[in-house]
Amino acid sequence: MDMSAGERKGLSLFALIMIGIGSIFGSGWLFGAGSAAQVAGPAALVAWVIGVVFIGLIAMSYAEVGSAYPIPGGMARYGHLSHGPVLGFLTGWAVWIATASLVPIESIAATQYMTSWSFGWAKGLVDPATHQLTLSGTAMSLVLTLALWLTCFWSVQLLARANTVLTLVKFAIPVLAVLALVGSGFHTSNFTAQGGFAPYGWPAVLTAVTTCGVVFAFNGFQAVVNLGGAAKNPGRAIPVALVGALALGLVIYLALQAAYLGSVPPELLARSGGWQGVNLNSPFADLAGLLMLHWLVTMLQFGAFISPAGSNIANVASAAYMVTNLAETGFFPRKLAAVHPRYGTARPAMWLNLGFSVVLLLTVGRSWQALAGVVSAAMVISYLIGPIAVGVLRRTRPELPRPFRLPAAGVLCPVIFAFAACALYWSKWPETGKITLLTLVAAPVAALVLWHRGERRLLQQFAPAWWMIAFLVWTAAVSALGGEEFGGRDVLPGVLGTALIAVTAPVFYFWAVRSGVRAHERGLTSAPSPAEAAPTPAATPDDARPMASV
Repeated sequence: MDMSAGERKGLSLFALIMIGIGSIFGSGWLFGAGSAAQVAGPAALVAWVIGVVFIGLIAMSYAEVGSAYPIPGGMARYGHLSHGPVLGFLTGWAVWIATASLVPIESIAATQYMTSWSFGWAKGLVDPATHQLTLSGTAMSLVLTLALWLTCFWSVQLLARANTVLTLVKFAIPVLAVLALVGSGFHTSNFTAQGGFAPYGWPAVLTAVTTCGVVFAFNGFQAVVNLGGAAKNPGRAIPVALVGALALGLVIYLALQAAYLGSVPPELLARSGGWQGVNLNSPFADLAGLLMLHWLVTMLQFGAFISPAGSNIANVASAAYMVTNLAETGFFPRKLAAVHPRYGTARPAMWLNLGFSVVLLLTVGRSWQALAGVVSAAMVISYLIGPIAVGVLRRTRPELPRPFRLPAAGVLCPVIFAFAACALYWSKWPETGKITLLTLVAAPVAALVLWHRGERRLLQQFAPAWWMIAFLVWTAAVSALGGEEFGGRDVLPGVLGTALIAVTAPVFYFWAVRSGVRAHERGLTSAPSPAEAAPTPAATPDDARPMASV
């Protein structure tokens, strides 16, 4: 299906909200509460609030850019619009990695929940000592990855219809789980036992935001931005769908966290030596089994398939949009953007994403918790360009129609960027180093592609991207020297590392905005004109507007 600006108006507001909710309620709710409690104790409740505030601010910055440029998969394109091809590829690469990584992690979640089954073979999917997938568990995850990948093989309309049904079903499961766990016995003493409300300190709460599935869970907002270009009225639909999905998500995740904290048997908490010792392969299912709620165990086992499947419908579509956007800017082979003549899907892009998923499963995808930390760090990097694009385009394209405008953008954008920078630091070393290296791999690739095109002014082309390269290296260095609680060498103990990142982040923000403005002055960007960016009733093959297909 061709998704040019004039033809991508098929999704209703309700369908877009369902896509957002469906993506938010993926595997995050199955593991997030258990992982956050293990890291932060009862203070994990605060981590969810911090997480939704952070994601909400990021989402609103993308809502302004996304409503002005309603491009499916636009998060992979906005860096190109604001700073030109090199930064566009760096940020698009990071967005693609973050989005494509969501596909295998959902199948890992389903596999880990299989261990709660009564079958002997299911018990062998996860090593009870290391809590990592065994060889048979990895094989099962590969099978599920292929099956979930096939759920979005035809069209956006099919995505919307299937996702709405799955979302309504899987939304009911966590609600019923909360009611059942609370009804079985709620121990308020758990919230102050074993070290108090924040037994591991407030730095642990910040770590939980980025490494325990909080950011991962709310990352479903990207599906609204990336697929919002297919809505009937993107300017209104994107911000409304974002607010609705995130607000409802926060309510349910807080309820799930509170239910988990209050339902853990006090004797288990004491026997485990505190929350860090409560390590369950399938947190809610295992907890329901301990409480003899066998019907709930069965329902959760069913939900462990429905939730990842529903999320992956949007994940597979979004990841395909990312590839087609990168192909259309020339940094991925053009053939990857080819659309099937009958089904209208970018099948080469989908095959690439499937291959990437398999590589992740065979290398770092040994458990949901292990992969979630890396994926969350990649997500945070993908968030950086949102507030910067707002700052750049406000200066360079003031006449651009903006159906949604971020209020107080001059103040909020530097704050949002600083928050994202801190979140990357909270992702902990060595994850920050790994994802920095993985992102910067794109820099020499960009240089090779530009050189192959005949571009010899590489320093001029790279000028708008130096801030990004410097920022990632700086953040990784501070992370390596940061406090032990953030995985560093404790050269910058306690809050010193966070404070250093927060203080220097505005410097990088204004450097980035200035670089974007200069890129526009030098003609390095290729942003559409306001008339082309605004929704129109038709688009022709000669149109200069961004095109994307899935």
